Amino acid sequence: MNRAELADFLRRGRARLDPSDVGLTSGARRRTPGLRREEVAQLAGMSVDYYTRLEQSRGPRPSRQMLTALARALRLTDDERDHLFHLTGEEPPRRGTVSDHVRPGLLLVLDRLHDTPAMVGTDCGEVLAQNAMSKALSGDVSARPPRDRNMLRRFFLDPAARELFPPEDVAEHARVHVANLRAVAAARPDDPEPAALVAELRASSEEFALLWDDHEVAVRRQSTKRFRHPVVGLLELDCEVLLNEDDHHMLVIHTARPGTEAYERLQLLRVVGLQSLKVPSPLGAPPPDRRSA
Repeated sequence: MNRAELADFLRRGRARLDPSDVGLTSGARRRTPGLRREEVAQLAGMSVDYYTRLEQSRGPRPSRQMLTALARALRLTDDERDHLFHLTGEEPPRRGTVSDHVRPGLLLVLDRLHDTPAMVGTDCGEVLAQNAMSKALSGDVSARPPRDRNMLRRFFLDPAARELFPPEDVAEHARVHVANLRAVAAARPDDPEPAALVAELRASSEEFALLWDDHEVAVRRQSTKRFRHPVVGLLELDCEVLLNEDDHHMLVIHTARPGTEAYERLQLLRVVGLQSLKVPSPLGAPPPDRRSA
């Protein structure tokens, strides 16, 4: 691990970013250009002390998960992401496979969608990034342990995950999840990730196993979904799924038609933001305690 080079790379990466580049407001005039250390730490989901030590060439070796989070926070390109891994003595993720690294351009689109819920995930259901409206609608998935960030795993293995939807809609959500995963698994027969997820869910969920045996196939593209929110009530939203086939990432956007009750409630949700501690998570776990934030 080259601590000096890593520290310099992180400092330079932070200095070149404007707060608006990552969806933050500039606030008061800044003495130096770029993001503050605490802002990078917040974006990467780590403590300010940990990030500060990395920039001071005295931090421990970051995990692969932490390197991925740093690459996302600093809006690194694929080549820059690989360089970051090399500086810590880690082998970069293989190109052409599903990666946790979200491209800067896609993150920029996500940041610009400030008035509607949007998220980036893999076609196997791993949530990689959310905007503020997505967190307000369905909970902050990034605060969960890595294993708990897969929507399919939580949907079928945690009954509380289904409370986000009206009970009469749950069966349709289950059917769509399984049909999409079957399409993904068939398209990538040599990729162990979808195969492992299928094996786990077939062994752990009788409902999933029965739906899998139906052999229904359908790639997720667009639909209408209803969400139960404890503050603003029932929201009927149009869902658009844009798939990047190069890295198997999806941009999922939820919108409400102007003039509808859902549209008004979505505007209210934007005001409420993340202030409510009662916002449920689509993964079924309770929201993080923000009283110390």
